[in-house]
Amino acid sequence: MAENEFVVTPWEVSGEIDYEKLITRFGTQKIDDALKERIKKDFGELHFMIERDLIFSHRDLIEYLEAFEKKEPIYLYTGRGPSGKIHLGHMIPLMFTKWLQDMTGATLLFQFTDDEKFLFKDKLSRKETLDYAYENMLDVIALGFKPENTKFIIDTQNAKTMYPLSLEVAKKLTLSTAKAVFGFENHTNVGSIYFTSMQTVPAMLPTIIEGKPTRVLIPCAIDQDPHFRVTRDIIPKLGYPKPALIHSKMMPSLRVAGKMSASDEESAIYTTDSEETVNKKVARAFTGGRATLEEQKKLGGNPDICSVCAYFKFFFEPNTQKLEKRLNAYRKGKVMDGENKQELAKRINKFLKQHQAKREKARSKLKKYLFKDIVV
Repeated sequence: MAENEFVVTPWEVSGEIDYEKLITRFGTQKIDDALKERIKKDFGELHFMIERDLIFSHRDLIEYLEAFEKKEPIYLYTGRGPSGKIHLGHMIPLMFTKWLQDMTGATLLFQFTDDEKFLFKDKLSRKETLDYAYENMLDVIALGFKPENTKFIIDTQNAKTMYPLSLEVAKKLTLSTAKAVFGFENHTNVGSIYFTSMQTVPAMLPTIIEGKPTRVLIPCAIDQDPHFRVTRDIIPKLGYPKPALIHSKMMPSLRVAGKMSASDEESAIYTTDSEETVNKKVARAFTGGRATLEEQKKLGGNPDICSVCAYFKFFFEPNTQKLEKRLNAYRKGKVMDGENKQELAKRINKFLKQHQAKREKARSKLKKYLFKDIVV
């Protein structure tokens, strides 16, 4: 990889991401000030992630807002690839999705792609990916999603619904397109090539459920966009409206440049981490501090490269005025790394204590959220 180059695919994210370049590379649209104002007007408020450009890009969001304004049926669709425990980086689009649901009242179809993780992860069995799906559901429920308008789809368990519709997509998806979009090669297993057909289906289901063309919005991290470029190309040919997308940036690693990695346990905070584990991870986090305390007091730190500051920005300081005050104090050398880390660890542990209690209570509620297969 060339210097200053970065890679963003559904299965690999590396390097320091230039999100402006990524918008151009993917062909998405920036969420500009005019669109922010429209969102605020429609919903009565603007989520801090949009305000801070953490939710920064979209496809056809205006069409979705028009449907909302006309009080037409609208749906949300997002998902999770269950290959391990959920970390705080995974929570960013989930928490934003919860806000969208609160603002719109839309039904959410939440897809657990256990098939994808089996196909793409050599060391995971089908049983393991399914077990992870059920465990990951607990974190989603703990965020406050309600069973009456949130339904969990598990690809292998809802095959009666998913597979027939995925066949319609697969018939339109050529090998050349799959290679061009995803970089597949001759050694790629055929299941991986097929998978996007499965990930497309929840974008079709609302139209089937409602019995008329129905708008769908997909909140997701920007690395998932390639799947839905294919979706948006194919399903209009099958009589379904293109889904709209709204993209989040990716929470950086605690250790180095790049996003959090579920395969590097030191780079991320998991929702099941203990207070002691959180304290240790935060204490070792990469910062924007200087070589010595004296130098940092004189020259200040760099919040733009500091993973601790990023946690405040993405998650743990929703008040933008307070955030700017903290970052400016750090930049001027009035706040040291030790103080920043202590405050962050305190806030993470407070959040996780509450989340873990809700997570355990969710076990008894899980069946209420499971999608019931329909005739398609």
